[in-house]
Amino acid sequence: MHTAATLPTSPSPSSGSLNVLKMAGLVLISLGLLGILVAAVGADYLSPVMTGLGGTFILTVGALLYIWQSRRQKSPTEQNHGIWQQEATSRGASAWVIGFVLTGFYVLLYWFPDTLQGLIQATEPLSQWLRGRPSDQWFLYGTFYTLAILVMGVYALLKYRNSRYHIIRTISVMFFQLGFAFLLPGLLLMLNKPEYYFSYFWPLKYDYLFPGTVDYLIRDGAALGVFMVFWGAVFSFLATPVLTYFYGKRWYCSWVCGCGGLAETAGDPYRHLSDKSRKAWRWEVATIYPILGFVILTTLFLWINSWSEGRLLGDLSGGFASTYGFFIGAMFSGVIGVGFYPLMGNRVWCRFGCPMAAYLGLLQKHFSRFRISTNGAQCISCGNCSTYCEMGIDVRWYAQQGKPIIRASCVGCGICAHVCPRGVLKLENGPREGRYAGSPLIGRDELRILG
Repeated sequence: MHTAATLPTSPSPSSGSLNVLKMAGLVLISLGLLGILVAAVGADYLSPVMTGLGGTFILTVGALLYIWQSRRQKSPTEQNHGIWQQEATSRGASAWVIGFVLTGFYVLLYWFPDTLQGLIQATEPLSQWLRGRPSDQWFLYGTFYTLAILVMGVYALLKYRNSRYHIIRTISVMFFQLGFAFLLPGLLLMLNKPEYYFSYFWPLKYDYLFPGTVDYLIRDGAALGVFMVFWGAVFSFLATPVLTYFYGKRWYCSWVCGCGGLAETAGDPYRHLSDKSRKAWRWEVATIYPILGFVILTTLFLWINSWSEGRLLGDLSGGFASTYGFFIGAMFSGVIGVGFYPLMGNRVWCRFGCPMAAYLGLLQKHFSRFRISTNGAQCISCGNCSTYCEMGIDVRWYAQQGKPIIRASCVGCGICAHVCPRGVLKLENGPREGRYAGSPLIGRDELRILG
């Protein structure tokens, strides 16, 4: 009766072919990385275009092949299996190596770009085709950044393929990064217009409302430059409050923003590493709002200085801008914000430093219709929701009590609802009336076992 159940199972031919394809993907990834490394250090001996651009193409093909095979092998319910047993996703040795490489790349990019000349030369044909001008460190960065979102976007699409919400959300961030943050700015340069990123707004793109930037856009962009300034101002002060009122900060942080796009795709394997402690929350409050205040003050000081023709503040306002650019724009958002993905989770910058997240968070908490409702009677306290909350919110605490989650830090990614096995959580854009009302729970004193 039980013989068939105890017989050892042999791998099917299809699973064997899948493993072969995965190995082929790993081989291509290795060859691609080797080509990129050769382009970085041996540009004087071998063509960086052949090794660097060719290596990038091979790496992309290998990564897509590996992702396709490894993700398709797992059912939607198995996508997070073993995540704490893998070194790369549990702060093991390989995670530290990845973090070191990412951090080192950002340091070289910001402060030692000459060391990246081989890779910059590798993207020269692409830059000439798209922008009609030589490649530079920022085009190299934009190319790698966009590829990371597109390739890992495929990873996210396969991982969350049973959720229409996550499929559309992932396609959205891929579209905005490729179209609005990569192709469109390049096309503007090709047409001899100012480079402009239509998916970034003040205060995240803090210099877009600086007087010098406004003057440059209007002077060099003519009518288009006026539209760019108008577009940025309208989205910062009118569209952002309106959209956040109806949809919360998720319309931007999880659907449009390039920083959020990288976090939701390339950073998704590390979302469970976010610190859930109360100490981390205190640090969050202590850093993100002062940074928003710093951006506001810097913008005001620059405009005051511009109106007074430099007589009132002199070089002080410029010092504010350069200070912010170094410590926040470079060190925090780049070196720490992305380089520390494998160690601190995928939303370090969004959670502790992004001024746009702070601005949107205040609107979301106090003026929005958005919340995550909870059905506490169904919660089994498994903790999946808290584990995979990339913003470090203890979602389970709210769910156990049937309280709605109305937090300034929540980016509305919806992963907490996705991993809940009981359907306890629901993202809602309901009316503000009764927004803080929780679901009814049966209290201890309400139990009547004997009638």
